[in-house]
Amino acid sequence: MADYAIKLENVGMRFNLNRERVDNLKEYFIKFLRHQLQYNVFWGLKDISFTVQKGERLGVLGLNGAGKSTLLKVISGVMKPTEGTLDVKGEIAPLIELGAGFDQNYSGGENIYLYGATLGFSRKQIREVWDAIVDFSELRDFIDVPVKNYSSGMRARLGFSIACMVNPDVLILDEVLSVGDAPFKAKSEAKIMELFNNGATVIFVSHSMEQVKRLCNRAILLEKGRLIASGDTESVCAEYAKRMNGVKKK
Repeated sequence: MADYAIKLENVGMRFNLNRERVDNLKEYFIKFLRHQLQYNVFWGLKDISFTVQKGERLGVLGLNGAGKSTLLKVISGVMKPTEGTLDVKGEIAPLIELGAGFDQNYSGGENIYLYGATLGFSRKQIREVWDAIVDFSELRDFIDVPVKNYSSGMRARLGFSIACMVNPDVLILDEVLSVGDAPFKAKSEAKIMELFNNGATVIFVSHSMEQVKRLCNRAILLEKGRLIASGDTESVCAEYAKRMNGVKKK
């Protein structure tokens, strides 16, 4: 257990949902100072504990609203958990919302440096793999064009290419293998497999049980923000399928 890459102990993520509509910032502060703001408490995650060993490939399954994306954002540092402890070792590359950190007025080439910096990599590191990123994204003809003129697919492909080319210690994937057309999807999966073979630790969210079985060696299942199953991919996928069938029958 000492050689782990990610460890969560009793992690919880709480959200306060307004009970009433607040139309502007002034009204919000007035209600805040008068202690008139009323919330409904919602736990997106509750009592989540698990460990991912270095080099392990963990699949995360769950129906919509189960807390999968919230979990990934907590692990990647986008959100700070309300309670519990989280420890992540090494450089992490979260492929959650590909291209979300781009500056729309900068070119694709400029955003390679910007996005790479948000992932924690130096300008020198990015410069060394810049051509490889551009070639993998298949966007060389558009690399000097402002990203605001890119399609959502082009932005996603560039974001995927940046995160994968910097060889992170921990890779977080949220449905990213659906990016692009069929040839690019195949190339993306091959690149992910290359990272696997290089020893990267991976957390992979997908609604595809076939992908989880093929790419992961362990899986967990979330339901309403709680961890309800953990183990080998076959058994966890079987439990996920049973719960999906139960929802469909309703």
